Amino acid sequence: MSQDSFASEASTATSTVPSHKPSQSSLTDYSEKIQSAIQSLSSFTTIPPSLISSQDPAFSLLHDPHVSSQISSLLRHPDSGAGDNNLCRWFYDTFQSTSPQLQLVVLRFLPIIAGLYLSRVPLRKPLAGFEAVLLALYAHETTSRNGQAITVNIPDLSISSVYHETKESSRNNSTDLNLAVISPSLEPHGTVRSTRRARIVGVALELYFSKISLIPVGSKIDFCKFCEVWAGQDGDMYKEIEGEAGDGGGGGEEKGKKERRIPLPWELLQPALRILGHCLLGPQKDKELWDATCAAIRSLYARSLHDVNPKAILATGSLLRLSKIGMNSQNEIDYTEISMSNVISL
Repeated sequence: MSQDSFASEASTATSTVPSHKPSQSSLTDYSEKIQSAIQSLSSFTTIPPSLISSQDPAFSLLHDPHVSSQISSLLRHPDSGAGDNNLCRWFYDTFQSTSPQLQLVVLRFLPIIAGLYLSRVPLRKPLAGFEAVLLALYAHETTSRNGQAITVNIPDLSISSVYHETKESSRNNSTDLNLAVISPSLEPHGTVRSTRRARIVGVALELYFSKISLIPVGSKIDFCKFCEVWAGQDGDMYKEIEGEAGDGGGGGEEKGKKERRIPLPWELLQPALRILGHCLLGPQKDKELWDATCAAIRSLYARSLHDVNPKAILATGSLLRLSKIGMNSQNEIDYTEISMSNVISL
């Protein structure tokens, strides 16, 4: 083979290697989606000029405290969840844009949307706007999972390990998988019924949890505060809990909290506890977030005791103990570090 023909084939092979860089058309389409979303949002909020002219408007929109405060205030209006609400329409259209950055902006306000929605359901107010947004999130997660359940393989303690002598014949682990279902399989839903409500909101929270490392702290604080409202129990009695839990009779319950409590089935409580676990143990060390997380955990623990829910008591009690460990500065010890000492202890 001549050098010219080899060089020709090499250049041809190089040109056929797929490039992972986004094309100019995709970048233009992304920029147009961002600008269109910001322009639509500016019709009912004030957008700072610095946000529009920033190098990454979607990132600036996600983290801008002024815009977030305006949107939060609009969401908390008494009629914010109606079907003709402009903000709900903006959330729905923005999430359907399929832009991951814009979808993250919508998820940033999911705690307020879900919190207000579940709190207003007993009031029988029109909530078609909130439901449309939640159904869009549910449909997205159903499509991305292909309707399949989320499972994890956990060790089967009934099977002896290779380090133990046993007379039993060894079994093939591939045929004896011990699967735990974290989230059951999903079915498409076009409407929100009372029997599906907790599942739809729970799946939306699972989507929120999958992106939680990218979510601003303010959104997580909002979620913790709504968890405390949903629990409807005063958990201050467990601030100084040590050892076994005391009586959860709820002598310190506040009447206002009782009136705002909502049903907490496991399909809704489990993703909420996973989010609280991240807020408690995640890398972001924010004092306000920590306090809000601990308050939410205490309230949910009191609610679990009130409902006599063993699964919820175990989960919330574990988070409560972890919060106590985190509060004690003496426990900030790296037990994997070998201490250097000239004294031999016998």
